Amino acid sequence: MILSDLSVKRPVFATVINLLIITFGIVAFLMLPLREYPDIDPPIVNISTNYPGASAAIVETKITQLLEDRISGIEGVKTINSNSRVGRSSITIEFNLDRDIDAATNDVRDRISRALNNLPEQADPPEVSKANDDENVIVWFVLQSETMSTLELTDYANRYIVDRFAVVDGVARVQVGGGRTYAMKIRLNRVSMAARNITVQDIEETLRDENVELPAGRIESIDRDFSIRVERSYLTVQDFANMVISHSEGDSGSSSESSSAINSVVRLGDVAEVFIGAQDDENMFRGNGKNMVGLGVIKQSKANTLDVVKSARKEMVTIRSSLPVGTTITNSYDSSVFIQGSIDEVYNTLIIAMLMVVLVIFLFLGNIRATIIPAITVPVALIGSLMALSWFGFSINLLTLLALVLAIGLVVDDAIVVLENIYRRIENGQTPLMAAYEGGREVAFAVVATTLVLVSVFVPLVFLSGNMGRLFTEFAIAIAAAVVFSSLTALTLTPMLCSKMLKHRERSSSFGQKLDRTFARFEAAYGRALKNSIHQPILIVLVLGLSLAAVFLLFNKLPSEYTPKEDRGNFFLIMQSAEGASYENNVKNMHKIEEKLLGYQAEGE
Repeated sequence: MILSDLSVKRPVFATVINLLIITFGIVAFLMLPLREYPDIDPPIVNISTNYPGASAAIVETKITQLLEDRISGIEGVKTINSNSRVGRSSITIEFNLDRDIDAATNDVRDRISRALNNLPEQADPPEVSKANDDENVIVWFVLQSETMSTLELTDYANRYIVDRFAVVDGVARVQVGGGRTYAMKIRLNRVSMAARNITVQDIEETLRDENVELPAGRIESIDRDFSIRVERSYLTVQDFANMVISHSEGDSGSSSESSSAINSVVRLGDVAEVFIGAQDDENMFRGNGKNMVGLGVIKQSKANTLDVVKSARKEMVTIRSSLPVGTTITNSYDSSVFIQGSIDEVYNTLIIAMLMVVLVIFLFLGNIRATIIPAITVPVALIGSLMALSWFGFSINLLTLLALVLAIGLVVDDAIVVLENIYRRIENGQTPLMAAYEGGREVAFAVVATTLVLVSVFVPLVFLSGNMGRLFTEFAIAIAAAVVFSSLTALTLTPMLCSKMLKHRERSSSFGQKLDRTFARFEAAYGRALKNSIHQPILIVLVLGLSLAAVFLLFNKLPSEYTPKEDRGNFFLIMQSAEGASYENNVKNMHKIEEKLLGYQAEGE
């Protein structure tokens, strides 16, 4: 075999090849994103449209049905689900698994843009968004203050905290939960409006016409140009209260005592109460019985969840030292805890499996030098498989790590086949160099054939359809890549190390003699069992048939599920109120539920 021959003759070549595998594998490991499970989410696009004040029936007929008709002909649509309620329309489109999510989103945006002219003028433009697992919040921080209201706390968070989290490495954006933003609010007085013959449409048109900022041109000079900006005339509560809604000029009086016209001016403050309040009063974010503002960190798609959370928590400590008196920030939810625990367990299993493999090799060979060789080649093959994961755009997750654990028992076979053949030749009196040269060449074809068989077993998993195929694609590629790299290391690194490290010696230690006697007894027992089984074929076939029947029966009785159930120490309550229930009524009911849950917390449950 060219590889094994060249590796023995040119040990530097074998060393460089495997060092390159290690180097590129480590680089790939540092670049690979870390997830709990592979990304198997189906392509889903959401369309949300707000129509303030409209009933559910109007939203259904004027918005939802219109948009559904426009998007129903898009290629690859699997299902369309819609929900119309007071003031809001929501449409969820699920595409086939082979549909690219970005292309599907662009198609939806194109169809929606054609329907904008047919939507009601008072409706907000539809918002099209992708439903992506990477858009989920990975860690929540909560702000609570004894001195600031929710409005003030939200404003403080947007001004001084959100941007500090947003610039952390790996953070895509920061979501503010339960916040209330400032808005100029107008509460109409229907009695005053009726007395002055003012309608809601009059006020709406005046606000739309007056509260604008129009371009005012530019001034050009020899050295510099200046853009002219005309500031809005309405900035404060008093400015809006003084806004003229109606202006009428009366007829001139016939009396000689009064010849001047009578003017009538109606201002906004005459027919409404103008004040600064929350843009949306009907939301609440509470924790441990107190009003709070949540800050949710969303990571970039290729970022490492553990690193992002670690950096965000460090930034939280820095922010905490600069908060005003009476204001605190704490970590309320951290998804990385579960990911870290699961990944750590798999890493521990990976290390234990490697140690057990090395121990078994030592027990059978009884030679420390020979044991070191597979202990080196196995990690090289596993590290090399990370390059394939990076090449295909996969991630480090539980399934890929479990694939590497399973691959340990497969990749070590190639190294053992080559090692044992070379070791046997050395024990028979050949020099290490000649034994490595001839021994590697002798079993090279068997190593390649074994590799091809294993690859042909796992690679077909890639072609499975549905979510199961998407789930096990990364698993199959990880194992196949590890097996391929194990073949490469077995034909390059193993013969080279054998020629340099192995020596001819007689096993004379008491430990080695005990191992030989123990294995000799096992060999004799196996020989007797094999001899008896050959002379009783009917019994062997009967036992085999009963075993297969038992396996079939047990397999059908075992419960099946998509993913195993696990206790993560949290649960969610979703309350659905009666139709038409007010926000205040919902708050009252939620407070009742909160009181019961806080009672469990006080009892330590």
